Amino acid sequence: MTETPDFRIEHDSMGEVKVPASALWRAQTQRAVENFPISGATLEDEHVKAIARVKAAAATANEELGVLTPEQAGAIRDAAAAIVGGQHLDQFPIDVFQTGSGTSSNMNMNEVLASLTTAAGVELHPNDHVNASQSSNDTFPTSIHVAAAVATTGDLVPGLEILEHALAAKGTQFRDLVKSGRTHLMDATPVTLGQEFDGYAAVVRMAAERLQATLPRVLELPLGGTAVGTGINTPDGFAEKAIAALASDTGLAFTEARNHFEAQGGRDALVELSGQLRTIAVGLTKICNDLRWMGSGPTTGLAEVTLPDLQPGSSIMPGKVNPVLPEATLMVCAQVIGNDVTVTTAGASGVFELNVMMPVIARNVLESIRLLANASRVLAARCVDGIEPNEERLRGYAESSPSIVTPLNKYIGYEEASKVAKAALKKGQTIRETVLEMGYVERGDLTEEQMDAALDVRSMTGS
Repeated sequence: MTETPDFRIEHDSMGEVKVPASALWRAQTQRAVENFPISGATLEDEHVKAIARVKAAAATANEELGVLTPEQAGAIRDAAAAIVGGQHLDQFPIDVFQTGSGTSSNMNMNEVLASLTTAAGVELHPNDHVNASQSSNDTFPTSIHVAAAVATTGDLVPGLEILEHALAAKGTQFRDLVKSGRTHLMDATPVTLGQEFDGYAAVVRMAAERLQATLPRVLELPLGGTAVGTGINTPDGFAEKAIAALASDTGLAFTEARNHFEAQGGRDALVELSGQLRTIAVGLTKICNDLRWMGSGPTTGLAEVTLPDLQPGSSIMPGKVNPVLPEATLMVCAQVIGNDVTVTTAGASGVFELNVMMPVIARNVLESIRLLANASRVLAARCVDGIEPNEERLRGYAESSPSIVTPLNKYIGYEEASKVAKAALKKGQTIRETVLEMGYVERGDLTEEQMDAALDVRSMTGS
């Protein structure tokens, strides 16, 4: 092979490789680029940054243990900090569908960092220095846990809190607005619109609580187990020092895995986290479907609330406006639920000492976190905050529902109350009118005052 203005020649244990002249990566990365032209999708940027964080932490531990000199470790940390800060992210081109251990991406980082340190005047080897005391088999899964924990605590939980607060504010605003409850999409006894929104806020609040409950397992890191969990080629104290550096860097309480063989043979903590993300998607699906139903219309739907008008809804029907934010969020939820199926399947692919589908687990978990965080913020700001009630429609539905006959059970019994409901529905009358017409007050089954108190729709809400 000969070098050209566009390509340079790099070497690895398998021989020569042509690499783009401007690339910071080297031979092993280039081989992976050529071997895996599959999806065009690479690791999430936040995952790349997490790998850089792990390399910086490893350099600190190696410096403290005498494996690297202060100059070498400092050069690695400086180069890694540039990547964490968002530089050079275009230097990580390997497809997510690659070797299942993530070795290709680990070497991609090793090579880029070595090139950056060399450019800064400190010549380092990707394996001997940047990857010192490490294996892809412990470094790569550690990076997934770091990325997932950082994204969950720094992005998703705050996004959920924004949505919860928006829904709770509407719960307070709508606390006195009575509406018809619905079960099976059929009329049921009254609730307040505020009660429904308080329920939505609780769904989101519990989602954040579930994430917090799962985090301790995600914060356990396999770093230090190297190839198979035994810690071969790792000096005593490496895991403790490297993980302490990661904790200091991120502000998160990372700990060393209680059992390195569990921590490398399976990815159960990430499967658990993905399950929580799926649960969040299920809850948001219910909320968004309710919002679409309540906002349906404007003349032939429920039209109990008005959602903000954000954009024209039809290319053929003038004036039509659609619930675009709930729909977008529903698609996010569908994607997250699908991602969880992938994570579950990949999580079951641990054989002996290593899971061999880690890159796709990482991609799907981190995508789910990102999508849910962004959707929660946008749904709050551009939909929930602007919801307005249609008070007359709400009250009218509540008072016309045949289910408000329910409190009369204690006066005339279930079967007689059922007759009242059916008669009112057939004649198009109110329940009150039908009770009077059927003679229950005249016969003394209940007084008119008792009837009016029983049929007070606000009192039926328990609020």
